[in-house]
Amino acid sequence: MEYAADVLVVGAGPTGLLLAGDLAAAGAGCVVVERRQGESNLSRAFAVHARTLEQLDARGLADELAATGHRLRALRAFGDVTVDMSRLPSRFNYVLITPQYETERLLERRARACGAEIWEGTEAVGLRQDASGVEVTLRRRNGTARTVRARYVVGADGARSTVRRALGLAFPGRSVVRSMMLADVRLAEDPPDALTVNATGDAFALLAPFGDGWYRVVAWDRHHQVPDSAPVGLPEIRRTMRLALGSDYGAHDPRWMSRFHSDERQVPRYRVGRVFLAGDAAHIHSPAGGLGMNTGMQDAANLSWKLAAALQGWAPPGLLDSYQAERHPVGRAVLLASGAIVRVVVTGPPPLRAVRNLLGRAVTGVAPLRRRATGLASGLSIAYPAPKGAHRLTGRRAPDIPLADGRRLYQALRDGCFLLVAPRADDPAAAAAGAAWADRVRTLGAGGPTASTVLVRPDGYIAWAADRPSAAAVRDALAAHCGPPRFRAPVPG
Repeated sequence: MEYAADVLVVGAGPTGLLLAGDLAAAGAGCVVVERRQGESNLSRAFAVHARTLEQLDARGLADELAATGHRLRALRAFGDVTVDMSRLPSRFNYVLITPQYETERLLERRARACGAEIWEGTEAVGLRQDASGVEVTLRRRNGTARTVRARYVVGADGARSTVRRALGLAFPGRSVVRSMMLADVRLAEDPPDALTVNATGDAFALLAPFGDGWYRVVAWDRHHQVPDSAPVGLPEIRRTMRLALGSDYGAHDPRWMSRFHSDERQVPRYRVGRVFLAGDAAHIHSPAGGLGMNTGMQDAANLSWKLAAALQGWAPPGLLDSYQAERHPVGRAVLLASGAIVRVVVTGPPPLRAVRNLLGRAVTGVAPLRRRATGLASGLSIAYPAPKGAHRLTGRRAPDIPLADGRRLYQALRDGCFLLVAPRADDPAAAAAGAAWADRVRTLGAGGPTASTVLVRPDGYIAWAADRPSAAAVRDALAAHCGPPRFRAPVPG
């Protein structure tokens, strides 16, 4: 059977679309299959955090997405506790509130423009793999089925992932909060904040604008816990909004309402042979903190360049396995953080709520604790394991420093290559060593004073760093992280 694609991605949400765009941009043949037909305006996620915006900036999409929503530089968590995002060390020192379909629209446009195929109205119903590829059985809406073959498969098909079930992987965890309500409504009165949220102990509610006159409501009533199958009515939602927010703001004309329970679950393995899991297929958690979509997109950014390297033939040993080593701990940390947030938010008795508010003010008022909280929520503090004795920068997010050629670092990342950033553009050690890897590494000079030479991965994390390294040290680092040298003469102009 011929290969239909180098990589078959199951699921055309933000995770799958970002991955597909990256792979296609790197020259890989990529097909995305998606059960849905056409664009949905029933958005699920609405918060885009700073680290995700940096990843989108590295793809030339961040500023356009930011123009679609509201920029929140301070978030009210509960009571009078607020989280100040304006001090984040990023040009995206805010939380962007925009509906998920806006993120999907930009990512889909990029994926198609780069050459990815998207097969709508098609679902994966089974797979089997061997040493050289994966055969996936697909079914269209009209009931017809076909089997296609790909070199790799990525399941980005959500919490009920068919790919995960086909692999026979467990999805251990538990329910955290039951009988939460979602609705998209119009309001007769404008709420006081771009993101309005509060919890009283007996009720919780959140209002987020879509920018087109519609608002997403997330609501929970401690004293009305019913099964997910129980119908949701506008009177119940308005009553819960009044309990939590003090007003229902004249909510009317709902276009969609549902009830759900929030689980904390994580698959033990993100890779099985030639099949990978990303996003909600690998981990789900409470919506508290708005971390779900962001974590999935960062899964995709971590995996895409590694798959491209494997397909291009230069991946160092163990590179594909590093996806599990790096992203599984991040998924676990997000589960713990979002679970802690939701438990704090729905704290019941008044004495405990008073303690909660006191601790919340202490955390947000003490600089080191505030930096830790905002770093976790924004994703900026995420770092990957570094070898013993490595430079202090190794494994950390690369800051968006100015470069000697007038660009920012994240603009330079748009080529999808490694960046070898030296103290000077004409640094002899970096230039001499980097020439042999010119097909996948760009050698650049820093735009300000620094003693460090850093090798930045395509996903914006620092693979290696050293202060005043020799040409031999640079060559060793490039061989370890970028594979064997394969000089390709630069194209004139």
